[in-house]
Amino acid sequence: MLLLVAIIWGFAFVAQRLGMESLGPFGFNALRFMLGACSLLPLLLFFKAPSSHCNKRLLKSGLLAGGVLFAGASLQQAGLVYTTAGNAGFITGLYIILVPVLGLLIGQTTIVNTWIGGLLAVAGLYLLSFQDLSTINFGDILELLGAICWAAHVLLIAKLAPKVDNLRLAISQFIVCAILSGLVALFIEADSFTVDNALLSWAPIAYAGLISVGIAYTLQIVAQKHAPPAHAAIIMSLEAVAAAFGGWLMLDEQFSTAGIAGCSFMLLGMLISQLPALRKREKINAKID
Repeated sequence: MLLLVAIIWGFAFVAQRLGMESLGPFGFNALRFMLGACSLLPLLLFFKAPSSHCNKRLLKSGLLAGGVLFAGASLQQAGLVYTTAGNAGFITGLYIILVPVLGLLIGQTTIVNTWIGGLLAVAGLYLLSFQDLSTINFGDILELLGAICWAAHVLLIAKLAPKVDNLRLAISQFIVCAILSGLVALFIEADSFTVDNALLSWAPIAYAGLISVGIAYTLQIVAQKHAPPAHAAIIMSLEAVAAAFGGWLMLDEQFSTAGIAGCSFMLLGMLISQLPALRKREKINAKID
């Protein structure tokens, strides 16, 4: 599930780039997150929340997850104004390591395979998105703060997913993020945040809203009920590989030798992080046989 999430998010970078031709970042985020929430609303008729999942807890969870989601998306977009896309991609991807580091602060333990896999994934991400990190500018700092927010979101979802209804948590966090993005867009992107511009970007909004938000973010919540946060971060970091492949496939962007090596390092890091779980599963299957 998490690998599918990474692929969907990776291809969403193409949609987001095309959508920005008519809309500002906050306006685009407002529309795609609201569309994602609306796409899930019909499912409420078929999936009833367990009686143990109270509305008060769900409301708090949605506000918290939506706020962190908005912070991460906003810092990432604001950082792009001051730094390069390569720097932004690499620094944002540091959440691979920030997840287990923050996990230690809240009492979670991380095995050595996860650390090795995470470091390999970071090295691969550096090779894939490297531009120039010789100097740190204001945009890089914003991207680093955004990476902390993405790491916090992964840990937060891991904590909330087993406690509240996943479908309703997804919808509520999307609505919160959409409202906050829309309010900011009305203040600083009023000229571009129009119906005409939204119609010009309907295709990117449709993919980013229905597929990237409606499907992928919901799958993330469901999958993280069964995956350790650090493992989830490493697997989802493969969105950078999917983004590079999507750019090559649809935008005629080229892969460098370093980029191909970076993709290989990231895949190796994911596999190493999963080895203990695979061995454990093999032992369980052997006992059953």
